[in-house]
Amino acid sequence: MKKFYGVLGCPIAHSMSPDMHNDLFSYYGIDAAYHPFHVEKDDLEEAIKGLRAIGAGGFNVTIPHKTAVIPLLDKVDPLALAIGAVNTVVNNQGVLTGYNTDGRGFVKSLAGSLKSLSDKKTLIVGAGGAARAIYFSLAEAGIREIDICNRTAEKAEGLAASCPFPVSTSILGMERAGEQLDQYDLVVQTTSIGMDPDTEQIPFAVRKVKEGSLAVDIIYNPLETRFLREAAALGARIQNGIGMFVYQGALAFEKWTGIFPDTGRMKEKVLKQLGGSSC
Repeated sequence: MKKFYGVLGCPIAHSMSPDMHNDLFSYYGIDAAYHPFHVEKDDLEEAIKGLRAIGAGGFNVTIPHKTAVIPLLDKVDPLALAIGAVNTVVNNQGVLTGYNTDGRGFVKSLAGSLKSLSDKKTLIVGAGGAARAIYFSLAEAGIREIDICNRTAEKAEGLAASCPFPVSTSILGMERAGEQLDQYDLVVQTTSIGMDPDTEQIPFAVRKVKEGSLAVDIIYNPLETRFLREAAALGARIQNGIGMFVYQGALAFEKWTGIFPDTGRMKEKVLKQLGGSSC
């Protein structure tokens, strides 16, 4: 019997997850289908009931439902609960369990560029939902120095105070972060600054970026933001948001099927949809 999976969001038409997961189901010979569902905020509870009723094997949750879905589930993974957001749900014999694969997916995406994490002094730019998932997951992975820069200090302070893992954090303004950029081995840009159509925007000047450091921008439209372009010109290694997107999907697929999929194949599929090449 064909298994059923999906993604709930509002809007959802732009999602690349259906093509990515349906390709994997076909590639691994799994009789399953993955569909996008446009779900308004007020309809989320009914949508979850419907997926439960038809015995869906699992589903993804995207904006704006990642927090609102939590009380509608039977169990929630401790990391997802700490982050306060779920993006992957597994249905195991009627029990719905929520996970957050965003942050752990980001950590996995770094493996090809960083041999170890524990000794990497890190700067996270932004303090929103993506920053929270990445900050908690990097701390869980063993990084012990993670600073946060954000336009609103109070939001960054709240993020640091809520982390359940041991980590040392300083809160910086944007200008100060730019001035001490040479202190960091890993810089992670998590805001929407530089996203299409405002592609010439940048959170701060990167002229002091450390040569050989890794600069990551979780944006993938455009594939190379101004932040990445200028960091690369100054000798930094760069990575866009494709890796995080692919690995969060790979971890979700593994939770549903027990198979950790071919991430190279996934990346090619996503790049084909975006019509470009990754950095």
